[in-house]
Amino acid sequence: MSRKLLVAVFLAILSSASAATAQEERQEIGVQGTGFFTKDSSESGINQRATDTGGFVLSYRYHFNRWLAADASYGYDRNTQRNATSTSRLNVQADVHQATGALVVTVPHSILKFNPCVLAGAGALVFDPTGKAGEFVPGAQHQARAAFLYGGGVDYKLTRHFALRAEYRGFVCERPDFGLQALHSGSTTHTAQPSAGILFRF
Repeated sequence: MSRKLLVAVFLAILSSASAATAQEERQEIGVQGTGFFTKDSSESGINQRATDTGGFVLSYRYHFNRWLAADASYGYDRNTQRNATSTSRLNVQADVHQATGALVVTVPHSILKFNPCVLAGAGALVFDPTGKAGEFVPGAQHQARAAFLYGGGVDYKLTRHFALRAEYRGFVCERPDFGLQALHSGSTTHTAQPSAGILFRF
């Protein structure tokens, strides 16, 4: 009887360890370098464009099961919003912070170590003027814009805990006007954010 009890305890410990390992591997942290490319727009007599730039994104992803995950991300870029009317040109350089949440649908089985996924969610793009001389308009203020997020990507497994990630994210939001009527066009624009980096699973 004691031997059976010992075997039962041993099996219970193995089962608990396996469950803990599975639980641990549901999480991942990613670090990616990004591009940041915003589409030009023209509305209400204002021609608007933003300089192309690059930055980074940090993400945390939790897998509920093999198909579905939740993603929380923070990103940073810096660009210049260029606004032109028939009589003036007004430029504002700003740090662009992004905070987003998304649901991610993944393919449960890897294909030659590749795991594709698609995602959709929402968040905010926060524009913070840097005050740089020649690229600042007096009165320009810190401003947040709600954004719709969509995208997709693929992970390439390197080891049990590490993988490479290539991803595309698209943002749709209203252009910033920094609280200035002279810069307000009410136009909606699209920003493309391709990225690549590494992730750690635990």
